[in-house]
Amino acid sequence: MADTESRFARMSRRAAITGAALATMALAACGGAKSAAEGDMSLGAPDGAKVTVVEYASVTCPHCALWQKNTWPAFKAKYVDTNKVRYIFRELPTPPVDAATAGFLVARCAGKDKYFDVVHQLMATQQEMLTSSPRDWLLRTAQAAGLSEQQFNDCVTDKEAVAAMEKRVQFARTQGVTGTPAFYVNDQQILTPGGEGASLADLSTAIDAALAK
Repeated sequence: MADTESRFARMSRRAAITGAALATMALAACGGAKSAAEGDMSLGAPDGAKVTVVEYASVTCPHCALWQKNTWPAFKAKYVDTNKVRYIFRELPTPPVDAATAGFLVARCAGKDKYFDVVHQLMATQQEMLTSSPRDWLLRTAQAAGLSEQQFNDCVTDKEAVAAMEKRVQFARTQGVTGTPAFYVNDQQILTPGGEGASLADLSTAIDAALAK
């Protein structure tokens, strides 16, 4: 267990470096959000859909969790379940970056069919990260998704998986994304001042206009 903990710590430090670099970059013009990126996780309409909605989020981001709780169900029912849009979720770890990175690794290790379940469960139980410990919180979620403790340990210390995560963070940098949650409809960023993310009303305005073209 000590060796596992040390490997997890090394992975965490590496992820933290990535997070620090991300936090210090300046906001750049965003382009190409609609374009597919390696490792994209998606729901709804297939690739090539008329409208693509991209969300950049983190499992440790409180505002992301609020959006998932308050807006996602209606957005999903209106646009994703009906295949009106292709919804793409892109991972952008936020502090504590090590926990967010490990959470995304667990979601991927759980398999594509359970990926969004794990992500949403982590967001819904963020408070447990504070009341227990990040590792216990992540392990409970991993075990609920069918992973053993050994599989969990192997998952969050997988060097190739961490490197792939860093590539996804680098891609977000090239898009000029510096905060979460961030939403794009066909490359147009949708902002709702004062909210926990883009509101359903603002997303609908952009989506419906794009669908009508």
